[in-house]
Amino acid sequence: MNPWFAIGMLAFVALLIPLGMVLISSLLRPTVPNAGKIAAYESGEVPTSSTRFRFDIQYYMVALLFVVFDIETIFIFPWALLYRDVAAYDLFWALVPMLIFILVLFIGLIWAWSTGVIKWVVSDTEVSP
Repeated sequence: MNPWFAIGMLAFVALLIPLGMVLISSLLRPTVPNAGKIAAYESGEVPTSSTRFRFDIQYYMVALLFVVFDIETIFIFPWALLYRDVAAYDLFWALVPMLIFILVLFIGLIWAWSTGVIKWVVSDTEVSP
């Protein structure tokens, strides 16, 4: 069998299953729109205020820092696997690239800390004990 035929069949099935599920669910589900189904709600609760309000930029900055340091682990893991083989030959040259990588991340962390990205801002509406 041609390997491209197998890849094409896999792609066909990968598209057929989700599209089939969407089609079958659209045919079987009841469509009775009412105000409760159309309204935006959180966990079944009736909304008490507008759903449009501004988030503090701090949430986005912390999320970006999380992504950066989460991606860091994706780069460290393969290096650790290769380090196991290379360390037996030359320990210094196996450690230098990772130390440079961690140093760049550490400099970024210090920059984020010094500019106040990591400092959490307490809301004025929060009541302190």
